[in-house]
Amino acid sequence: MIISLSDTTSAKISSALLRARRNAGSPTMGMVLTLIIVTDEDHYEDALESAVAAGREHPCRILLVVSGNGRRAGLDAEVRIGEGTTGEVVIIRMRGELARHQASVVRPLLLPDSPVVIWWPGKCPNNPAQDELAQLARRRITDSATAARPLAALRERSETYEEGDTDLCWTRLTPWRALLAASLDQYPARIRSAEVEAERSNPSAELLAAWLRSRLKVEVKLRPSDGPGITAVRMTTAAGDIAITRPDGRLASYSVPGQPNRLVALKRREVTELITEELRRMDHDDVFAATLNAYRRNGRGSAKKTAAKKTSGQRTAAARTVAVKGATQKTAAARGSAQKTAAAKKSTRKASR
Repeated sequence: MIISLSDTTSAKISSALLRARRNAGSPTMGMVLTLIIVTDEDHYEDALESAVAAGREHPCRILLVVSGNGRRAGLDAEVRIGEGTTGEVVIIRMRGELARHQASVVRPLLLPDSPVVIWWPGKCPNNPAQDELAQLARRRITDSATAARPLAALRERSETYEEGDTDLCWTRLTPWRALLAASLDQYPARIRSAEVEAERSNPSAELLAAWLRSRLKVEVKLRPSDGPGITAVRMTTAAGDIAITRPDGRLASYSVPGQPNRLVALKRREVTELITEELRRMDHDDVFAATLNAYRRNGRGSAKKTAAKKTSGQRTAAARTVAVKGATQKTAAARGSAQKTAAAKKSTRKASR
């Protein structure tokens, strides 16, 4: 059932939800959470499709907040029940001044006594935890990979992180982390160093390197590849490398020293699978927080090294300038002395005549 509402209010949307449930013969839906999705007209259909699919495991009320470009303040809504969903869907379109006060519109539509999760499939606030709408939620999901500058977005997430934040770039690493942890259980050797191969500007690769660095306490290098995504991880031991290579984005080759290679499934997952995984947990992710902290510290260390190199270069250049000036002054003085000596000799010759 679909109910469309134009120039409406939050109260009328709530009434439409009740009416739709009664007409569908389902006065109670057994929903476990409210999922708020903040997006735009160009991307809301893909986000809705992923959320509806995730709702099969987590029945929920999906509030899809779409900001419009109209100048006149207004609120349109579309209520969906059934239509292939296990919960409820409300598409909320705000225009004009009302779009700046999203929280006041959304708050009356939240399920009572249930957790709230907010997801930005694309562009998100600079500091998600401080966003007015996000303050309604227990968990905040972003995706740095969709930003115009993914690594800059990840850096910003690390600088503004607060409990409850997560990023789908981290969720993409779950199969990698599980396989790497299993490999160390199978072959518990001391790791000397590690490296991660991935296509350039891949935020998940940066997080994987930071995770290995924080857990193994060794140097981890990032090497570029043609992709797709992360293509290999190698951990060096005294007996050889523990290696996982995935050149095609689907199947990986797994090897440890002294044992034959094995093939394991390690496909790149769709957004639907990522969101489904994230909705399984409502608690604070300590490992993600520690990994972001390691990533931030490593970035600051690199910045300090770069600054030190620049300072050293500036000092060297200054020393060269001083040396050149000193040599020039000495040369000029020597020339002046030679000229005085020549003049004195000339004067002596004249006097002798």
